Amino acid sequence: MEPQTPTSRRVLVAKPRGYCAGVDRAVVAVEKALEQYGAPVYVRKQIVHNTHVVKTLEARGAVFVDETEEVPEGEIVVFSAHGVSPAVHEEARQRGLRTIDATCPLVTKVHNEAKRFAAQDYDILLIGHEGHEEVEGTSGEAPEHIQLVDGLDAVGKVEVKDPSKLVWLSQTTLSVDETTETVARLKERFPTLIDPPSDDICYATQNRQVAVKEIAAESELVIVVGSDNSSNSKRLVEVAKDYGAQASYLVDNADFIRDEWLDGVTTVGVTSGASVPEELVAEVLARLARHGFGDVTEVEPVEERMRFALPHELRKDLRAS
Repeated sequence: MEPQTPTSRRVLVAKPRGYCAGVDRAVVAVEKALEQYGAPVYVRKQIVHNTHVVKTLEARGAVFVDETEEVPEGEIVVFSAHGVSPAVHEEARQRGLRTIDATCPLVTKVHNEAKRFAAQDYDILLIGHEGHEEVEGTSGEAPEHIQLVDGLDAVGKVEVKDPSKLVWLSQTTLSVDETTETVARLKERFPTLIDPPSDDICYATQNRQVAVKEIAAESELVIVVGSDNSSNSKRLVEVAKDYGAQASYLVDNADFIRDEWLDGVTTVGVTSGASVPEELVAEVLARLARHGFGDVTEVEPVEERMRFALPHELRKDLRAS
């Protein structure tokens, strides 16, 4: 029997939420590859950081591997949206693999910036999280020029050759506010630190953070749908707490919601990370509706229209077929 709940309970749903253009492109790339070439299609790392998406693609014939060396010679391998280093591309070439590069174009932009500044002999401070696939891929473009700055505590440990030739870049999925604070701290140490030519934090990460700030201000609880290894999803939890929510939790799906979170709550905010399919949000809303949260309002402070073309390797083969 469902608990008795007041009728004034409501849900504020952030928009934009869920799939960004880069994630949609990567997921569709694997789906199209399976249709075009048949199973198995190998994927290096998780194509995007979402458990549900990975399991769904596995059921269709995608095989996820940690390293390129696990892919049988001559087979097809898809590189994930997070990007890979030149060394990974070279290994795939040596093994005779047919590659489909699903790296998000906004990550590719950061790679290109890293190569350009390294060619000019700049020290590059890469703001990001140690061990994240995107950071590993970007660092691999110019390892002798790039040093990672993982949070404010790392600022004091930075050492550079020439402060007059110093630039910062960032992982695309960071907290906008935290990155701004880290850059400000770096500039206190290195006043001549150069900004990247355009903002590295991707439009989708920024837009989702803007939307969650708006709903957090009116919500006692914010539920973020996303997997634990999703950097941008975890940042949404942090932003929600910073901007007014008394509590915020990351859930893979509706089954992770605990009834006690809803005790005494009248307004719940809901959003999802950039690699989360909308069906998972719908299941969360259905779960909340069973607890009396039937009044649902979508809050859209930013309109999002970005789309990316499929990887060129797929476009070429699809045209030829």
